[in-house]
Amino acid sequence: MSAVASSRLAGAGTLFRKEVLRFWKVSFQTVAAPVLTALLYLLIFGHVLEDHVKVYDAVSYTSFLVPGLVMMSVLQNAFANSSSSLIQSKITGNLVFLLVAPLSHWAWFVAYVGASVVRGLVVGAGVLAVTAGFAHLRLAEPLWVLAFALLGAGMLGTLGLIAGLWAEKFDQLAAFQNFIIMPMTFLSGVFYSVHSLPGVWQQVSHLNPFFYMIDGFRHGFFGVSDVSPWTSLAVVGTSFVVVAAIALRLLASGYKLRH
Repeated sequence: MSAVASSRLAGAGTLFRKEVLRFWKVSFQTVAAPVLTALLYLLIFGHVLEDHVKVYDAVSYTSFLVPGLVMMSVLQNAFANSSSSLIQSKITGNLVFLLVAPLSHWAWFVAYVGASVVRGLVVGAGVLAVTAGFAHLRLAEPLWVLAFALLGAGMLGTLGLIAGLWAEKFDQLAAFQNFIIMPMTFLSGVFYSVHSLPGVWQQVSHLNPFFYMIDGFRHGFFGVSDVSPWTSLAVVGTSFVVVAAIALRLLASGYKLRH
């Protein structure tokens, strides 16, 4: 690593460890609770719709549902980690200790988004562990599973960073999550295939980048999907680059941090 890159990332490891410990010390709330929520979704929707919904040949509805629930949990918890950490630091006033430290905007980005990815993957692995016994799953193309899990967690961790920078109160953060993140997550094909929707709603769904994350992730399990995984990778990768550029710009300018 060059001297310039090293100086940019100086302190990132320490801040990353601090952020990981922050959620891990309350893992009953940050990990166990989301896993239980996903299990309840599976039990309710799987029981009610198992004999009424057919998506792919040779794939039961419960099997179809599990990867969607795993990815939904990854996305929501990656967002929650970075956004909640920043808003708590703002409100409690301990953000000043980070501001006086010699941390570059790159170090902030790597630490906060990196910790969000860890939390998202930990929760996702927990959801997969407790739900896999209810369905027949196979890893047809595991590299797609890993690629979309990492990209999805990274993108939502970055969005959480942006939301945490923008919000000044918990209710503003809640509005961002309830009116943007939650609808985009639930309307992304977690519980259904977009091919089951009327034509106009299929087109609307294809404007949602969350759809491509979940569809590509699901492709890794079954080898089939609503769109090509390469198309999904291009959309998700481009979306991540865009939101990362915005987050880095906000961090570099000290947006709502230094006032």
